[in-house]
Amino acid sequence: MFVSDIRKEFYDVVVNQRVALLVSADIDALCACKILQALFHCDHVQYTLVPVTGWQELETAFLEHKEQFRYFVLINCGANIDLLETLQPEEDSVFFICDTHRPVDVVNVYNDTQIKLLIKQDDDLGIPSYDDIFRDDEEEDENGVDSENESEDGSEPSGKRRRFDEGAVERRIERRREKREWEARRREILFDYEQYEYHGTSSALVIFELAWVMSKDTKDMLWWSIVGLTDQWVQDKITHMKYVTDVGTLQRHVSRHNHRNEDEENSLSIDCMRISFEYDLHLALYQHWSLYESICNSCYTSSHFKLWSIHGQKKLQEFLADMGLPLKQVRQKFNSMDISIKDNLREVIEESSNKYGMKDIRIQTFSVHFGFKNKFLASDVVHAAAALLENIEKDESRTDNFINALDSLSRSNLEKLHHGIKLAKKKLISVQQTVASCICTNQILSQGPFLYCYLMEGTPDVKLFSKPMSLSILSKYLLKAFVRSTKNKRCRLLPLIMAAPMDVEKGTVIVLGIPPEAESSDKKNFFGRAFEKAAESTSSRTLHDHFDTSIIELKTEDRSKFLDALITLLS
Repeated sequence: MFVSDIRKEFYDVVVNQRVALLVSADIDALCACKILQALFHCDHVQYTLVPVTGWQELETAFLEHKEQFRYFVLINCGANIDLLETLQPEEDSVFFICDTHRPVDVVNVYNDTQIKLLIKQDDDLGIPSYDDIFRDDEEEDENGVDSENESEDGSEPSGKRRRFDEGAVERRIERRREKREWEARRREILFDYEQYEYHGTSSALVIFELAWVMSKDTKDMLWWSIVGLTDQWVQDKITHMKYVTDVGTLQRHVSRHNHRNEDEENSLSIDCMRISFEYDLHLALYQHWSLYESICNSCYTSSHFKLWSIHGQKKLQEFLADMGLPLKQVRQKFNSMDISIKDNLREVIEESSNKYGMKDIRIQTFSVHFGFKNKFLASDVVHAAAALLENIEKDESRTDNFINALDSLSRSNLEKLHHGIKLAKKKLISVQQTVASCICTNQILSQGPFLYCYLMEGTPDVKLFSKPMSLSILSKYLLKAFVRSTKNKRCRLLPLIMAAPMDVEKGTVIVLGIPPEAESSDKKNFFGRAFEKAAESTSSRTLHDHFDTSIIELKTEDRSKFLDALITLLS
């Protein structure tokens, strides 16, 4: 059931209770979690935080905590599956679900007692009406049985009875025919509704608006909601229109906070925090890197210049010359560049980019200043936290990585954020090198209805790409680069399936599908359903454990029959 008054129906209910907080491993969920933690600290709410990476972990976490807790808050997990069927909870357990995954399962929508959805209903949800998918057959069956009993027990003449029987039989046949038609229509409606997977309003934004309604919102909470939205944009989960709309909402909150703090004396103190709206450059981590390395390793510029080719490298040199920036300045750390160059750098880059066809080099975003020294763009924080969340350098557990990523979002842990930025640079370089190698060695194959690329065991950094977020970033980057480099117009309109070794000992691969690369793309992904059908029809050994249905695990030896089934299914 959708919660219409989030404060009354959610927060006031849990404020005097012990709460289990089950949080998915993505940056938007981390940000929503930080805001909720801050609210819980304000009101001394006792809670237990449990990170979950998939359905199996969610079930395990529920089983471990169901004795101690009545109230469960699920962030970015649980909406797109029949939760009561999956978890089989007691009747007094209540689940509050704040999730961006769409479509929302219809049973969750129409359950009034145990499922409470903290989801914005102004998103285009398109939920089927109750009567189209649920039907009360018991009464009809009883009516049918009663009429039969009457006819058998009645002491009327046999001729009348036969006529009565004929009428009852006809009615029963008619009812069955109607039921069959209704069931066929129901299947069709549900298929249309569940066919595509996509994402709705950021969970961090939903929880921030709860804080705002209660007049408990702080600048930190506002910053976390900005990072949550930026994560959706960096991961390419929402349309440009949706991003711009939500940026507008947050911009109003930023103006309100800045206006409120203008009179305060500490607005210039060493530990103050200032958030500002900016039209900044579409370059990853450029303020913490050199401009040259950022241009080379950002998806937008790298795929535009085709930097994997010699021609592309020459074009980049021409671009730098056109800007009139000395190579010495471009190749050194951004912080060390001359002030005179830095001051009008954005305008210079924008002017040259327009000449080279990069119309979208400037994007709407936000930046934060901690004191005088530290300035971060929202996308810097997203890249850093994602790198910490999927860190493979140390043999740390997934929970340790989760806690490190969560800590990096606090302004009291800037050294963790800087460490995350270092890891993010390494990750972007790995992505760039892997894209270059896949394109230069023609590893992207057209399989008919989709493109396919498999990262071989032994590829550099293959361990990094066994992680879902890293593989997702790589596949989106790779598809962009391929569309720019291919001469085949048909291939430009195809979606991509990417596979990489997951666990060599178990012999599994991770498989991920992404929609076609197009300006007008609605970001809706049909691979979740297709993967289920293909696995079913070939009895492939798959594990559909990820909260995104378009990411699965598959036994290596079943790969070819699974792909054949997909080709047949989508042709």
